[in-house]
Amino acid sequence: MNSERAKLFFVIGGMLLVGVILWFRLASPDSNTVVAGSTDSVAMAEKRLIRLRQMASLLPGKDQVLKQAETELASREKGLIQAETASQAQAQVLQILRKVARAQSPPVDIKGVELGAPKALGDAYGEVMVSVSMDCRIDQIVNLLADLTSQPELVATNELRLGAANGREKMIPVRLTVSGVVSRKLIPQKKGPTEF
Repeated sequence: MNSERAKLFFVIGGMLLVGVILWFRLASPDSNTVVAGSTDSVAMAEKRLIRLRQMASLLPGKDQVLKQAETELASREKGLIQAETASQAQAQVLQILRKVARAQSPPVDIKGVELGAPKALGDAYGEVMVSVSMDCRIDQIVNLLADLTSQPELVATNELRLGAANGREKMIPVRLTVSGVVSRKLIPQKKGPTEF
């Protein structure tokens, strides 16, 4: 019987100890629970309510601005070169260059092609480059550059080198580098130094 009383005494003592700990924990100022004290007034609560209502009234405007920005971004990204690899993207840039060159009067013949290394263009995009060499008249190169800017794809002249005009037709050796904008996922990640 004494052992039963001792067990009962320990159980009741343990429950009292847990109750005291919880009481001090909930009453302490650093507890996570917020209890409205006597210092909170109705005026403070009204000010808080007004501020929350003002913040809530701004949400529809922010949602509208976000939707407008997403729509504008989608329309601008329509011009991205769509490909599965950087090499395919470079091939598409080369096709665009050949199409524009053939559209000149008379058509411009591309003599050499060099593919540049893809590189990052900011945090979200990449850039693939294609260099071509050709011989053409000055008016043809001006028209080719103008036609290149009117393409729906995001391509731009990166570098233009002109040589000295030669011959009776004033043909100029030209080296033109064109960049195309692609998704960042097509650009290989740079790896840091190897750790041993």
